[in-house]
Amino acid sequence: MKLTLAAVGKARRDVHADLYAHYRGRLTWPLELKEVDIRRKLPPEQLQEEEAGQLLAQVPDGAIVVVLDERGKTLSSAEFAEKIGTWRDEGVRDIVFLIGGADGHHENCRKRADLLLSLGRATWPHMLVRGMIAEQLYRAQQILAGHPYHRE
Repeated sequence: MKLTLAAVGKARRDVHADLYAHYRGRLTWPLELKEVDIRRKLPPEQLQEEEAGQLLAQVPDGAIVVVLDERGKTLSSAEFAEKIGTWRDEGVRDIVFLIGGADGHHENCRKRADLLLSLGRATWPHMLVRGMIAEQLYRAQQILAGHPYHRE
Protein backbone atom coordinates (compact mmCIF):
# COMPACT_ATOMS: atom_id res chain seq x y z
CA MET A 1 0.00 0.00 0.00
CA LYS A 2 1.43 3.32 -1.10
CA LEU A 3 0.56 6.55 0.70
CA THR A 4 0.81 9.99 -0.84
CA LEU A 5 0.37 13.44 0.63
CA ALA A 6 -0.53 15.88 -2.13
CA ALA A 7 -0.26 19.32 -0.63
CA VAL A 8 -0.45 22.94 -1.69
CA GLY A 9 2.71 24.94 -1.09
CA LYS A 10 6.43 24.32 -0.98
CA ALA A 11 7.83 23.43 2.40
CA ARG A 12 10.79 25.33 3.77
CA ARG A 13 13.41 23.77 5.99
CA ASP A 14 11.76 24.47 9.32
CA VAL A 15 10.12 22.73 12.26
CA HIS A 16 7.10 21.73 10.14
CA ALA A 17 9.32 19.95 7.61
CA ASP A 18 11.30 18.33 10.44
CA LEU A 19 8.11 17.01 12.05
CA TYR A 20 6.93 15.52 8.76
CA ALA A 21 10.37 13.99 8.08
CA HIS A 22 10.52 12.50 11.58
CA TYR A 23 7.28 10.53 11.23
CA ARG A 24 7.81 9.72 7.57
CA GLY A 25 11.09 8.12 8.57
CA ARG A 26 9.33 5.93 11.15
CA LEU A 27 6.72 4.60 8.72
CA THR A 28 7.23 1.25 7.05
CA TRP A 29 4.56 2.09 4.47
CA PRO A 30 5.98 4.18 1.62
CA LEU A 31 4.88 7.80 1.97
CA GLU A 32 5.54 10.30 -0.78
CA LEU A 33 5.01 14.05 -0.58
CA LYS A 34 3.89 15.78 -3.77
CA GLU A 35 3.77 19.53 -3.54
CA VAL A 36 1.84 21.79 -5.88
CA ASP A 37 2.53 25.49 -5.95
CA ILE A 38 0.80 28.20 -7.95
CA ARG A 39 2.76 31.45 -7.93
CA ARG A 40 0.39 33.57 -10.03
CA LYS A 41 -1.90 36.06 -8.32
CA LEU A 42 -5.46 34.79 -8.80
CA PRO A 43 -8.82 35.52 -7.18
CA PRO A 44 -9.40 33.07 -4.28
CA GLU A 45 -12.05 30.97 -6.08
CA GLN A 46 -9.89 30.63 -9.20
CA LEU A 47 -6.82 29.83 -7.10
CA GLN A 48 -8.72 27.07 -5.26
CA GLU A 49 -9.93 25.63 -8.57
CA GLU A 50 -6.39 25.58 -10.00
CA GLU A 51 -5.03 24.05 -6.80
CA ALA A 52 -7.77 21.40 -6.99
CA GLY A 53 -6.81 20.56 -10.55
CA GLN A 54 -3.15 20.14 -9.60
CA LEU A 55 -3.94 18.15 -6.45
CA LEU A 56 -6.32 15.81 -8.27
CA ALA A 57 -3.71 15.30 -11.01
CA GLN A 58 -1.58 13.57 -8.32
CA VAL A 59 -4.25 10.90 -7.73
CA PRO A 60 -3.62 7.57 -9.52
CA ASP A 61 -6.57 5.67 -11.00
CA GLY A 62 -8.32 3.60 -8.37
CA ALA A 63 -6.80 5.43 -5.43
CA ILE A 64 -8.67 6.17 -2.24
CA VAL A 65 -8.78 9.94 -1.77
CA VAL A 66 -8.85 11.45 1.71
CA VAL A 67 -9.47 15.18 1.68
CA LEU A 68 -8.43 17.07 4.79
CA ASP A 69 -11.25 19.51 5.30
CA GLU A 70 -12.69 21.33 8.29
CA ARG A 71 -16.19 20.15 7.27
CA GLY A 72 -15.08 16.53 7.32
CA LYS A 73 -15.60 13.72 9.76
CA THR A 74 -13.47 13.59 12.89
CA LEU A 75 -12.06 10.19 13.75
CA SER A 76 -10.24 8.97 16.82
CA SER A 77 -6.78 7.54 16.18
CA ALA A 78 -8.19 4.02 16.62
CA GLU A 79 -10.99 4.75 14.12
CA PHE A 80 -8.47 6.19 11.67
CA ALA A 81 -6.29 3.09 12.05
CA GLU A 82 -9.33 0.86 11.49
CA LYS A 83 -10.14 2.75 8.28
CA ILE A 84 -6.55 2.40 7.02
CA GLY A 85 -6.50 -1.26 8.02
CA THR A 86 -9.75 -1.93 6.17
CA TRP A 87 -8.41 -0.33 3.00
CA ARG A 88 -5.14 -2.27 3.38
CA ASP A 89 -7.04 -5.56 3.86
CA GLU A 90 -9.25 -4.83 0.84
CA GLY A 91 -6.11 -4.59 -1.29
CA VAL A 92 -6.18 -0.84 -1.88
CA ARG A 93 -2.92 0.05 -3.62
CA ASP A 94 -2.90 3.84 -3.21
CA ILE A 95 -4.25 6.23 -0.61
CA VAL A 96 -3.82 9.92 -1.36
CA PHE A 97 -4.33 12.59 1.27
CA LEU A 98 -5.11 16.02 -0.15
CA ILE A 99 -4.04 19.05 1.89
CA GLY A 100 -5.37 22.33 0.60
CA GLY A 101 -3.95 25.82 0.70
CA ALA A 102 -4.69 28.78 2.94
CA ASP A 103 -8.24 29.14 1.60
CA GLY A 104 -9.07 25.44 1.81
CA HIS A 105 -10.27 23.07 -0.87
CA HIS A 106 -12.34 23.69 -3.97
CA GLU A 107 -15.56 21.72 -4.27
CA ASN A 108 -13.95 19.54 -6.98
CA CYS A 109 -11.70 18.00 -4.32
CA ARG A 110 -14.59 17.42 -1.93
CA LYS A 111 -16.62 15.72 -4.67
CA ARG A 112 -13.74 13.31 -5.39
CA ALA A 113 -13.20 12.42 -1.73
CA ASP A 114 -13.77 8.89 -0.50
CA LEU A 115 -13.37 10.38 2.96
CA LEU A 116 -13.60 14.00 4.09
CA LEU A 117 -11.46 14.05 7.20
CA SER A 118 -11.29 16.84 9.75
CA LEU A 119 -8.49 17.24 12.27
CA GLY A 120 -10.95 18.98 14.59
CA ARG A 121 -12.73 22.29 14.73
CA ALA A 122 -9.59 24.35 15.17
CA THR A 123 -7.78 25.78 12.17
CA TRP A 124 -4.24 24.44 11.68
CA PRO A 125 -1.43 25.80 9.50
CA HIS A 126 -1.46 23.71 6.32
CA MET A 127 2.29 23.09 6.61
CA LEU A 128 1.77 21.66 10.12
CA VAL A 129 -0.98 19.33 8.84
CA ARG A 130 1.62 17.37 6.86
CA GLY A 131 3.38 16.40 10.09
CA MET A 132 0.09 15.73 11.87
CA ILE A 133 -1.07 13.32 9.16
CA ALA A 134 2.33 11.62 9.05
CA GLU A 135 2.11 11.11 12.83
CA GLN A 136 -1.42 9.71 12.57
CA LEU A 137 -0.30 7.33 9.84
CA TYR A 138 2.59 6.17 12.02
CA ARG A 139 0.18 5.79 14.96
CA ALA A 140 -2.23 3.81 12.75
CA GLN A 141 0.62 1.55 11.66
CA GLN A 142 1.53 0.90 15.28
CA ILE A 143 -2.11 0.31 16.33
CA LEU A 144 -2.57 -2.19 13.50
CA ALA A 145 0.65 -3.94 14.54
CA GLY A 146 -0.49 -4.17 18.17
CA HIS A 147 2.43 -2.00 19.29
CA PRO A 148 2.02 -0.10 22.60
CA TYR A 149 2.89 3.31 21.00
CA HIS A 150 -0.81 4.24 21.16
CA ARG A 151 -2.55 4.18 24.51
CA GLU A 152 -6.29 4.53 25.04
